[in-house]
This record gives sequence, structure tokens and C-alpha cells, in this order.
Amino acid sequence: MTSSTDSGSLDLLIVGAGPTGIAIGAEAKRAGLEALLVDRGPLVANLLDFPTYMTFFTTRDLLEIAGVPFATPQDKPDRRQAISYYQSIARQFQLDIAPHEEVESAHRAGDFFEVVSKRAGEEVRRRAKAVAIATGYFHLPNRLGVPGEEQSWVRERYIEPYGHFGETVVVVGGGNSALEATLDLWRNGARVILVHRGTSAKKTVKYWVRPDFENRVEEGSIAVRYESKVGQFGNGFVEIESPSGMERISADAVYVLIGYLPDTDLQKRFGIEVDPMTLVPEFDQLTCETNVPGVYVAGTLQAGRDTGRIFIENSREHGLMIVKNLSKRLGKEPV
Repeated sequence: MTSSTDSGSLDLLIVGAGPTGIAIGAEAKRAGLEALLVDRGPLVANLLDFPTYMTFFTTRDLLEIAGVPFATPQDKPDRRQAISYYQSIARQFQLDIAPHEEVESAHRAGDFFEVVSKRAGEEVRRRAKAVAIATGYFHLPNRLGVPGEEQSWVRERYIEPYGHFGETVVVVGGGNSALEATLDLWRNGARVILVHRGTSAKKTVKYWVRPDFENRVEEGSIAVRYESKVGQFGNGFVEIESPSGMERISADAVYVLIGYLPDTDLQKRFGIEVDPMTLVPEFDQLTCETNVPGVYVAGTLQAGRDTGRIFIENSREHGLMIVKNLSKRLGKEPV
């Protein structure tokens, strides 16, 4: 691995270029701060991994950031519209972005943080007066921890149904992602069996998804195994444990859609204290600053394991909170 050092220094280095990171970057730009967004993937990588035709539960006005209207014909935007909107924010504010670069570590060096990242096998070093971590959680899916889960036909991210026409597909989970994938697969010619450990779908399921799913189950179009757990994934089959005993289900594909976890390793490498049970980092609710002065956490990271508690609509103010606090620290007046 070769090594290089980027010259100059930043007021703020933002780890993560999703909607929250973009919101922080836009606020920093408006305040006249020198900021850079670094992401292990492309801009809004999390949205690119959403199902192709997903519609947001949230209305367009609650997805708006940086005071820029989200203009769409319908009240609830879809994935494509959201990607276009957040890309337009990045263009409008001329955000500096370093995509496909993974931040590995940081340490305090006087008035700056020395941040080390890796890009195409090359080490990149930057200096920043402050760091904001807004990495979300979509790159760390929950695991069942059962034999066979590592096989390629067992997938943890659902994009679209078209490759499964005529196939039998097992979906594991009981939340929005699992139910929406199940309905999408069924509507596009797959035979679908949902396996969920609960007695029914989760209470957090979107109000327009639940009746659609329950009606398909009632009419016999979709099969369900409630109160069931996966024992193992074999060669073309899923073995489950249910109240009626062991069952082996033949399948062509499996989607394990049981949620995600935040990236606590990166936070710990920055010196942030993280509760081992809840995975909630130590931070100030009013400023988003952690126990490490000059290091902030924003977005869903603040919720720890409870990833369903913080969304774009209730984290979009994190950018303003961070920039106000940092501007004051640096002796600059926010614009």
C-alpha cells in the first residue's frame, strides 16, 4: 500500500455522504466553513441500496434539508426522486466530496485531528479541526448466526424481484423491508414464504403495507410461518423451528431482512464512548458533540440498536446543531 498526504486543513471532515452528511455539509457551507464529505461508497450510497421502487413512509416536506424545497407531484417521494433531490443539494452547495474512500482512524494532534483513510489502496491523511460521523447503519446488516448463512444464495439486501420469476423465495423478517419485499416478489411471479419469529408482523409496518400483506396471506397467495426461527440454511433449503416442529422448506433464494446495526468500531477508534448494551454513543443532545471534544455524531448513529427511532425527518437538524457549535468554537459567526 502506498501512502500520500493531502495538503491543507479543514474546519470539518464529515464521515458519511448520505442525507445527514449532505445536510451537515450544506450547513457548513452556509456558515463559511471549509468542509469535506468522505464516504466508503458513492453519494447517498444508502439510498442506492434501497429497493428500486421503494416509496418513503415520510412526506416530501419532512425529507427536505438545508431549506431547499423537495418538489414532487406526490406527497410521498420514491427512491429515485430522493436520490435526485439529495444529489441536487450537493450540486447547489458545491459540496466537496471524496467518494469510495474509507476512514480508518483519527487522533488528536494539537488543534487538529489527523484523519487517516484509504482510497484505491492508497493511504490518505488529512487534518481537520473537527469531525462529524454520520455513517448510518445500512452497511452492517443484522445476522441470524446460523449455519449456512454465509452462502451466496442467502442475501441480506433486497433490490428488485425480476430475477425470481417462477422461483420459491423465503423472506426472513417481520418489518417493513421484509413485508414490502414479500409483496414485490409475489406481484412479480415468485412463490413467497415469510418466516418471522413474532406472532404477527411488527407494529411499525407502514399503514398501507399491512392490510395489503394480510389480505394476500388470507387469500393464500403468500405463505407465512409465524413464531418460527431459522435453524440452518442448507443446499437449496431452509430449515425452520416452529410451534409445530421442524420444517424443511425447499427454496431457490433467501432474503434475511431483519435490520441493521450502527458502525460502533469506527466510533470507538475515534475514542467515543459507546454503551455496550444499547450501542448509543455518548453525546450532547443539544450540540451532537461526543465525549471527545470536536467529534460529533449525527443521524441514526445516535439511536444505537434502536435504528427505527431516528430517520431523516428527525435528524435533519443535526447539521445545524453541529455547525452552530463548531462555529462558536472556532470564533466564527454562522451565516
